Amino acid sequence: MPDGRLFIGSKRYSSWSLRGWLAVHLAGLDVEEVVLEMGEGPSPAIRAATPAGLVPYLEHRGVKVWETIAIAEYCAEQAPGLWPADPARRAHARAIAAEMHAGFRGLRVAMPMNLGRDFAGGGRSPEALADIARIEAIWREAISLSGGPFLCGAAFTLADAMYAPVVTRFLTWAPELAAETRAYMAAVRAHPLLARWYAEAAAEPAAWRLDKYENPPGAPRA
Repeated sequence: MPDGRLFIGSKRYSSWSLRGWLAVHLAGLDVEEVVLEMGEGPSPAIRAATPAGLVPYLEHRGVKVWETIAIAEYCAEQAPGLWPADPARRAHARAIAAEMHAGFRGLRVAMPMNLGRDFAGGGRSPEALADIARIEAIWREAISLSGGPFLCGAAFTLADAMYAPVVTRFLTWAPELAAETRAYMAAVRAHPLLARWYAEAAAEPAAWRLDKYENPPGAPRA
């Protein structure tokens, strides 16, 4: 019997669900996965199932955790090694993860996550481009310190989990990016957990698709 449940939204669209799901799987927690249909706003199903009316939401061995950064820290307590062992590197990893959790609204608004579409060339608002430049700088510095291919070194960690949805956005919207950025994206996209998420997103019911994600304002028009 599973030790709890993880509530997430559509894998096609839900960037925060992807972050929480990655953390839980990296930690090896044995939980039942409950995928809830999303709406134009938080759906009634999500509001009914979760304390904050948002996903992801984790129940594990009687513990209830919401907010993705809190889920990540809980998972790190269950499985040491999801943050770097060195205190300075761990502090850096937490700082860049927290920056992702709290910021980059320009990118989020202009380039929403959609794993099933190609919006190449769209979404290039000044705010999004400024966010992209900052993200590239974060990745470049982290990989120069760790040696790559991931942000903290050879292993995919919670820092990578926090930025994985950005990789999906870049793949969908295809902004101009440095070669080293594209190399990091390729490593993330090839990770078995990301491959699984993409496959399961493609298998979701077509009835779950939402116009605000399928036809966002910044998408290029035919």
